[in-house]
Amino acid sequence: MTLRIVTGTANPVLADAIAAALYAEPVPPVVERFPDGELRPVVNDVRGSDVYLVQPTGPPVNEHVMELLLSLDACRRAGAGRITAVVPYFGYARQDRRGQAGEAIGVRVVADALASAGAQRLVVVDPHTVALEAVCAVPVETLTAVPALAAAVGERTPGDAVVVAPDLGAVKLAKHYAALLSRPVAVVAKTRLTGRSVVAEELIGDVDGRSAIVVDDMISTGGTIEAAVGVLLGRGATPEIAVVATHGLFVDTAMARLSRSAIRSLLITDSVAQSVAPALDTCSVAPLLADAIGRLHRDEPLDDLLAHT
Repeated sequence: MTLRIVTGTANPVLADAIAAALYAEPVPPVVERFPDGELRPVVNDVRGSDVYLVQPTGPPVNEHVMELLLSLDACRRAGAGRITAVVPYFGYARQDRRGQAGEAIGVRVVADALASAGAQRLVVVDPHTVALEAVCAVPVETLTAVPALAAAVGERTPGDAVVVAPDLGAVKLAKHYAALLSRPVAVVAKTRLTGRSVVAEELIGDVDGRSAIVVDDMISTGGTIEAAVGVLLGRGATPEIAVVATHGLFVDTAMARLSRSAIRSLLITDSVAQSVAPALDTCSVAPLLADAIGRLHRDEPLDDLLAHT
């Protein structure tokens, strides 16, 4: 089957970079938008092809999810031989359990919808939940950008820097960075008050007189990072604080909030298109995704590219 990279509208620059790395001509869909907000994607020239539809579901999440679903169905109806959804940032991954009666499990709903729309395989990068593969009805390839990010931040930070998990959920991630960088680990314990408000309460580990590398899988409002930085400075960390995350959503006033803190550098990937912060340090996931897509197309193993949880 011929390899085809179909580019969604969520991050066409990333999709084009992937296609260029694979020496493949990108296939941009024609997405008609009706006055009431409905989308109608049309995909051509994919009949009998091995299709990889690149569409992260960052903000606005609901619009990008709907475009992804409709584009998958368009590929199927256009006669694609095999369809893989490449979703570098997977929205709704935070909704992987019920916090109270009556809540939906959003990650399961979206995963089921992708399979129903025509996805035969899913490729993601550092999703927020390890449960994604368990709840998805089709095979999931979970790639990780951590080695590339660790190499990049290691060149930008002092040798005595401590890797910091900004909450308990990021401890395993921090240990992964620490192992790659040969640095110690510290952990901030936090309490989330609302979706935008976080209180950091204590620090486990020693950062006195040392710089810090705060790591997370994603930055949304910036509240978790801001609270963690406050605790680090209160415990004697130097103001040379670096922040690293795979996915930079930067919703609401996130960039203004982070710019007020003592963050010396902010490193993310291009999994989500950036329009509010073009000056960010960026590590592209295009080579990682192109490598994975090429191997899948050739039916080769991906073991060294996967996130092992």
